[in-house]
Formats: sequence, structure tokens, C-alpha cells
Amino acid sequence: MAQFLFTQISKGVYLHQNLQMPNTAVITELFTKFQNSISNGTFAKLTLTKTIGKPALQNIYVRVKIVDSELKLGVTFKVYDDELIETEEVIELKDAQEFLSPYINNPFMWILLFTTKADVTMKLNKKRLASITEKEPTFKNPDTTLADFQAK
Repeated sequence: MAQFLFTQISKGVYLHQNLQMPNTAVITELFTKFQNSISNGTFAKLTLTKTIGKPALQNIYVRVKIVDSELKLGVTFKVYDDELIETEEVIELKDAQEFLSPYINNPFMWILLFTTKADVTMKLNKKRLASITEKEPTFKNPDTTLADFQAK
């Protein structure tokens, strides 16, 4: 059974680490929160950010999309090579972790999950150990596409 350490960093900001799990388990925990936020209608957006150095790929943004009356994810890659180039791929909800995990620590050090319940941040420290913090939400409303889809 996993042992968790919950530490209050400041008012409303908590750091929680599983003392017995490698980064893959922390990543899985984050993506479980992501999937749950979509299921319960609180998802606002997901962002991969904070790179080391200046790679061409600077950010990945994930939003909900409706394709053929099905809920999917639009994954937007922001690449800066002389000018901004944005490309988008559409993936299945269930494939989010498998699709995005290769970009964690290569080049992204942070994943930000914004929901109407909390802002969840997964960070890799200098030793490349992952931790998750939660703080009060910055978004008051969920992703409009998700809200419209769930209202049907």
C-alpha cells in the first residue's frame, strides 16, 4: 500500500508525494485527476510547459474537442522556429497519458491541470523527481466544449 506525505506549503496549497512510487506513478496520478476532471465536468485545460534550454517545442496545450459527436482531445503543439507554428492532433481521451508522457522531462518539466475545483501542478525538480501540488482554482468555469457536450 502506498504511503503519502501531505504537506501544507501555504494556505490552500498542498504538496503531496507518494513516498514509495517512481515518477510513472506520479504521472499516472496526475492523468487520473485529468480523466476524472473530464468525467465530472470540471476540466478547464491542460498545459505542458517549462522547458530546459530553448527547444523549438515550447508548449503543448490540451483542450476538449467534439469529433463526429464524440468527446476527444485536441493537442496543440506550439513550436517557435523563426516564427510561431501551431499544429494540432486529435486523440482519444483514453490515450492521453500514453500520448503525452514521452514529452515529460523531454523537454517539459511542468504539467498544469486547470479545473474548476483546483489547479494541479506536477513538477520535476532538478533531480527529476516528480511531485504534485494543488491550489485554489483560477478557472471558475469548465471548458465550454465539455460543458456543452455534457449538457446534451
